[in-house]
Amino acid sequence: MNPSWLLPEYVEDILPPYARQAETLRRRLLDRYDSYGYELVCPPLIEYLDSLLTGAAGDLDLKTFKVVDGLSGRMMGVRADMTPQAARIDAHLLNRQAVTRLCYAGPALHAKPSGLMSSREPYQIGAELFGHAGVDADREILELLLASLAIADLVDVRVSLGHVGLFRALAAAAGLDGVVGQPLFRALRAKDMPLLIELTKAMAEPWRGAFLSLPGLDGGPEVIETARRVLPDLAGISDALNDLAGLLSVNASANLSVDLADLRGYGYHTGAVFAAYVGGQASAVALGGRYDNAGAVFGRSRPATGFSLDLRRILVCMPEPDARSGILAPSDDNPQLKTRIAELRAAGARVMVEFPGQAVNRAESGCDRQLVLQAGEWKILPLR
Repeated sequence: MNPSWLLPEYVEDILPPYARQAETLRRRLLDRYDSYGYELVCPPLIEYLDSLLTGAAGDLDLKTFKVVDGLSGRMMGVRADMTPQAARIDAHLLNRQAVTRLCYAGPALHAKPSGLMSSREPYQIGAELFGHAGVDADREILELLLASLAIADLVDVRVSLGHVGLFRALAAAAGLDGVVGQPLFRALRAKDMPLLIELTKAMAEPWRGAFLSLPGLDGGPEVIETARRVLPDLAGISDALNDLAGLLSVNASANLSVDLADLRGYGYHTGAVFAAYVGGQASAVALGGRYDNAGAVFGRSRPATGFSLDLRRILVCMPEPDARSGILAPSDDNPQLKTRIAELRAAGARVMVEFPGQAVNRAESGCDRQLVLQAGEWKILPLR
């Protein structure tokens, strides 16, 4: 029999002082998004399954916990991703004609972990921009993603840029359908050359050569010009490469690279995509990209681009936080003491009252100072 305190696999508490570190970062990120004009929305944790998984979000099916609603008898799902919810809010509830900027922060739930080091309860923070199809919107989202990583003080950050439009242009020119296109998409993402050779062996040139060249087209800005030389002269490819060139100029100091095989979201993403990594970690700490027309199932087909990051994964990459120190105050009804405590708390200090009999546990309080009455005045002194 398992002990009652044991949590499910890939589910964990966030303990002090990490919980405070997480909350402080959450506030700073949302404040930054607000400074760009992004409005905060709070979608429900659970909603009808056909709303969560319709259209482009259908690939979330395996990640979604499903339950039967006791009131309606309909299937419901616990959200695995907040992006489709933001698209629903833009398309069906706000119904604006102008560009809409939305941001969000909250827990999601995965039926299965995304990787060995992933939580099944990611804390998702993100920003979504609806209503503009140009690369300017993608640039703003990428700029905001880079700002988010800078706020977290992460070191050795690198962001990989790709473009699903390039794959779509090649697939259309080669006459591929979903039966061939989807496995090819996955093989490119994995850079599985033996499988790519097998999947393209019956394909005519120049399409076969183009697909086989994609895994090797990764690196710095020079990849753009190399791709222009080696890939077929298609309007979709040219547009995709122009978009990537524009994104590379967003921040000259950022570690931005191009990987034309970095593909995600088959049937979901429609344009530029990006993934942020920290240090030598193989899993991304943030993902984003263009996903036009995601709101069509809710009645409005709008251009859309955005990104989200997992706060839990970000915490792992941040320096270990110091415990917040405090001031210990005696348990006393002295009016002057109560006034002094109130003043300190109003100024942002952390003041804890030491209850009778707790002096022996002072070391566990986290306090390094104390309030002591000297010459009729409550003074802050080092804790004895």
